[in-house]
Amino acid sequence: MIKLISECFVKPKYVTESSKKLYHLSPGDIVMLSIDPIQKGLLFSLNNHNNTTEIVSNLVQNLKHSLSIALVHFYPLAGRFTTRKLENGSSIFIDCNKGPGARLIHARALNLSVSDIVSPIDVTICHCLFDLGEKMVNFDGISKALLSIQVTELLDGLFIGFSINHTIVDGTSFIHFVSMLSEIYNSTHSFSSYNKIVHISRMPVFNYNKFWFDGDPEEDSILKIPVLNLNQLIFRGYNPGQLRERIFHFSSSSLKNLKIKANQECGTHNVLSSFLALTGFVWKSITKARNLPSNQETKCFLAIGIRSRVDPPVSDDYFGNIVSKAEWGCKVEELLGRDLGWAAMNLHKLVKAHDGNVITDFYKGLAKSPFVIPRGFEEDPLGETGLIMGGSTRFDMFGSEFGLGRALGIRMGYANKEDGKITASPGCEGGGSVDLEICLRPHVMATLESDPEFMQFVSYN
Repeated sequence: MIKLISECFVKPKYVTESSKKLYHLSPGDIVMLSIDPIQKGLLFSLNNHNNTTEIVSNLVQNLKHSLSIALVHFYPLAGRFTTRKLENGSSIFIDCNKGPGARLIHARALNLSVSDIVSPIDVTICHCLFDLGEKMVNFDGISKALLSIQVTELLDGLFIGFSINHTIVDGTSFIHFVSMLSEIYNSTHSFSSYNKIVHISRMPVFNYNKFWFDGDPEEDSILKIPVLNLNQLIFRGYNPGQLRERIFHFSSSSLKNLKIKANQECGTHNVLSSFLALTGFVWKSITKARNLPSNQETKCFLAIGIRSRVDPPVSDDYFGNIVSKAEWGCKVEELLGRDLGWAAMNLHKLVKAHDGNVITDFYKGLAKSPFVIPRGFEEDPLGETGLIMGGSTRFDMFGSEFGLGRALGIRMGYANKEDGKITASPGCEGGGSVDLEICLRPHVMATLESDPEFMQFVSYN
């Protein structure tokens, strides 16, 4: 289905003093070593163009140049991980000059059109649009690219798939890089000379170690993990089992109605956000579809961006992982026996309680005793009874255009898929709409799709 046309590795256009130094990972980075990269991509139509192959070839060449400039600013993405033995432990960091650089792939989908990507109910077909379908965990950045971009030529369009090592970036940093790469591309691809100096509107901020440590941040920046061989913490054999992956579209009017409903049921006005109302609604709907015992415990896990929650706040330009996860649970009979407002209000209280003191205490403890999350544990330790809501509707992926206009849609790859995993993105229709990629066991997905109470809020594009 996918034919490799070309592959190359891209280094920064020039080396800076900063990129000559070793790049030390933060406690929040190290936690991610055993899970998958972040994979998101953009689908573009070329339906009105005659020579799709020529357009894609030119885009790949211009992207190669733009990437070399972007890597001057985002230099850790061009390197590889390196480990070092310490007394009673080991450390891991990035050598920014190790390895051949970031990976750039040009591929052709022999029988895929734009409609095959944007229209199907299930979206597993998109796995091959990232890293040629090859799989890795973040720790494999010792020998594999920390950043990989695959440009796939379709019959009437193209797809740009970004895979970035999740040990280096959270969702905020991922979007930061993609948007700056697009900014560079749009400012340089029309120039015949490639010697133009390009400045970007948002420079990344590195080495924010002072946030994590009570002592000297430079002295404490090398974190010791209490094992001599990091390989023993990495689990590559995790299999999530059979899943269906589907994108559900929620229009701005559907979200408004859910928000009004949740607030009315709680007797509040605008206290509950549309996103928390949506989360509570989806949690209730999936729990119902699973047909769990009434006394079974179910939990909702929320991935929470914490940059604005700490004091002083951490800039969105900081490049790294500053995220946290909060959870709230109850019995199935409670969740399904109460209204939407009850579920949304409890999630609201959970988020409010996750303040700067809680976050800072957790990360300072993590700095003293770093650990790696075991694969498969982080998503649903209860065993197919809970769900985790990741992603964000605030990540402006659609703002990255690469000279092609607004993308038709955002799609994800194989990475970090579990039963009950939900990834939120801005809706393809804009206007405050939301797209949710939901991963469920096939029989549960079929039950959810046949639930009129759930589907009445789903729109079709």
